[in-house]
Amino acid sequence: MPRASRQKEKLLYLQKIMLEKTDENHPLTLGEIKDLLAGYGIQTERKSLYDDLRILEVFGLDICRTRGTTVRYFVGSRDFEIPELKLLVDAIQSSKFITHSKSLKLIAKLEKLVSENDGKQLHREVYVTNRVKTLNEQIYYNVDELHNAISDNRMITFKYMKWAVDFGGRQKIIKTERHPGKLYSVSPFALCWDDENYYLVAYDPEADKIKHFRVDKMEKISVTDKPREGADKLEDFNLARYAKSVFSMFGGEECEVKLSVDNDLIGVIADRFGTETYIIKESDTSFIVSVRVVLSPQFFAWIFGLGTKVRILSPKRAIDEYKTKIQELSAQY
Repeated sequence: MPRASRQKEKLLYLQKIMLEKTDENHPLTLGEIKDLLAGYGIQTERKSLYDDLRILEVFGLDICRTRGTTVRYFVGSRDFEIPELKLLVDAIQSSKFITHSKSLKLIAKLEKLVSENDGKQLHREVYVTNRVKTLNEQIYYNVDELHNAISDNRMITFKYMKWAVDFGGRQKIIKTERHPGKLYSVSPFALCWDDENYYLVAYDPEADKIKHFRVDKMEKISVTDKPREGADKLEDFNLARYAKSVFSMFGGEECEVKLSVDNDLIGVIADRFGTETYIIKESDTSFIVSVRVVLSPQFFAWIFGLGTKVRILSPKRAIDEYKTKIQELSAQY
């Protein structure tokens, strides 16, 4: 390639070198930069590198200099700081709805946002390998499809799956249709993340109610030409309140439950229902709180886990159902 053409590419390769090879702890001298450019087949003079670095600085690259016996150059601030990227990596690692292979690809892309040396701090594959991940490789694209349907105000159809035991031959866990042959048709409203899983909150016209579906169990998602239904149901719908009231996204009847709680569990209540939750003093050692929850097995399991430090005061059907659950469990032993 002619020398002039390679010179036109010089600024691009110079930017690549500065972004990939330098950071605060790994600055480069002009001589080292010159040698790295030569590795790309670009010859340059040290004197011209001053002007080239200044052009990159004017362009917006944060070119910093260290003062000493030799001046060294590095890229200072970037779009993302290392602590921010570590937070994103941890979120990807802990997300069960992102498959193992997708997790590694996403983390590899995040590594490119910092220097090669800083990127090594983000490469923690062992944590991804040892965590439970979904097997649904399509979920990455399903989420995008669902967002498009919500944005375009369109209904969707899909197959809903479940886990089952296959006792034929080698016994194993398999995925099968929850209702064989059924094609679900719903109006998607929002996506939410709960208990390390991704859920779609949607209006189901067949049942005439708001439901939620685990995205990793949705297959063959298709956006239809039909506009979304259930606008009246969604008008007063509060997603934040819904997410707090549903335990581990198990369905059931939503109602207001009054609880008597020991004072030392105030943190548990705040974590579950928020710090704005209204409480009333019951005694010097306890308080009363009224919260909207879905009466599901998960809610009663949560109450049971808190032991004698929490007690259901009302409604009566919640108390009776809790007693029944305890009696059923006791009968097992």
